[in-house]
Amino acid sequence: MRLSRRLRHQRVDETLSPTEMSVLATLERCGSATPGELARKEHVQPPSMTRIVAMLEAKELVVREPHPDDRRQVVVSRTEQAGAMLAESRRKRNAWLAELAEKLTEDELAVLREAAPVLERLAHL
Repeated sequence: MRLSRRLRHQRVDETLSPTEMSVLATLERCGSATPGELARKEHVQPPSMTRIVAMLEAKELVVREPHPDDRRQVVVSRTEQAGAMLAESRRKRNAWLAELAEKLTEDELAVLREAAPVLERLAHL
C-alpha cells in the first residue's frame, strides 16, 4: 500500500484524481466503453461514473460518441491528449521505480522477477 501511494504521487497532471487517472488507464487498456461498463470495471456506481466522465470530458481527456447499436447510450473514448499524458505518467513512474530498484541487491531483484508474473495475475483476477 505504501508503494502504491508513493507511485500515485508520480503523476504528470496533479489536477486529476486517482479515480480519474484510473478511468483513463482503463480506457487505454480496454478501449472505448459505455459509462455503465466503466462503472463496473472501476467498481463505482453509474451516477458517479457519469460525473467522472463529465469532468474528464470538460478537461478534453475523453470524448462521448453515440453508441453504434443503441442510440440511448454513449461510448466513451480517451483522447490523444489523454494517451500522451498516460504515457508520460507511465514513463515518470517507471523512472522513479528504476531509481529505487538500483538500491536493491541482486537477490532482491531476482525475487521481484519471480514474483512479477504472480502479481500481474493477481491484478487481473
